[in-house]
Amino acid sequence: MKTIKGPAIFLAQFAGDAAPFNSLDAICGWAASLGYEGVQIPSWDGRLFDLVKASESQDYCDEVKGIAASHGLAITELSTHLQGQLVAVHPAYDAAFDGFAAPQVKGNPAARQEWAVDQVKRALTASKRLGLGAHATFSGALAWPFIYPWPQRPAGLVEAAFDELAKRWTPILDHAEENGVDVCYEIHPGEDLHDGVTYEMFLERTGNHARANLLYDPSHFVLQQLDYLDYIDIYHERIRAFHVKDAEFNPTGRQGVYGGFQSWVNRAGRFRSLGDGQVDFGAIFSKLTQYDYGSWAVLEWECALKHPEDGAREGAEFIRSHIIRTTERAFDDFAGAGTDDAANRKMLGIG
Repeated sequence: MKTIKGPAIFLAQFAGDAAPFNSLDAICGWAASLGYEGVQIPSWDGRLFDLVKASESQDYCDEVKGIAASHGLAITELSTHLQGQLVAVHPAYDAAFDGFAAPQVKGNPAARQEWAVDQVKRALTASKRLGLGAHATFSGALAWPFIYPWPQRPAGLVEAAFDELAKRWTPILDHAEENGVDVCYEIHPGEDLHDGVTYEMFLERTGNHARANLLYDPSHFVLQQLDYLDYIDIYHERIRAFHVKDAEFNPTGRQGVYGGFQSWVNRAGRFRSLGDGQVDFGAIFSKLTQYDYGSWAVLEWECALKHPEDGAREGAEFIRSHIIRTTERAFDDFAGAGTDDAANRKMLGIG
């Protein structure tokens, strides 16, 4: 068995224009001061990372690794959550998601998609240069506006959407294979890959691509009332990244899973800082350890109530306390009698 690595922290929710959150060196120093051992870098944030340069320059990637290492940190993964979202955007969301795109492609869905594909491919190339084996992203969505079938969905609509989604992602997955990097889709409402069934639909259409893998985040399963422990039993062979994020679901007579268009504070389901929600992380870390998950446990801080810096400070120790240092021997080895094949056969009465 392997021991999970960590604690690590996803920097996206903390990056800002004020120190220490406005440069990679400064934010790494901050993360290290809290006890983190790794950082997941948002590839779209130019204050922390230059994706184009990283995809083209080994020297720059060595510099980035050196900055992290100077603070005792490893880079866990790069993230293209925003760019991955733009690989597939339904027209209903064009205006909303244009904010994720580079200025030169805004208002042009075809150019925006081409830019997004290039961005994800560049991140995979950069991941190889950084010595990383996994990459975090979103799938994007074409079918999401039709999640609830009213009016009745026309026959073949969902199938056509997933055919197209797989068509767009397969060249990216092939590029991932060329670079030896797993694409880890965060299963997330708002994405066409939002649960196990939709992931399987996509996986089948990619020919069960070896690089089409998973980022496990239990908080999104709490909010849609999916069994997040059984999910590990089913998909553990495909889980290659892990966001440690808490959530709670408290339905009332007025609202449930859909949230009634309320703010995060007033929703029945909401994200919480680690330890403040309902996720059974003891069971999660046990299952992941049982199934030999040996990569990083990465805090993704999102909370409707708590200050982010408090959540980050508390999160480092929370993750550290849940990592299981695996045993090298069985607990009952002290009672071992030391035997051989002949003795075994004798015990069984077979000569």
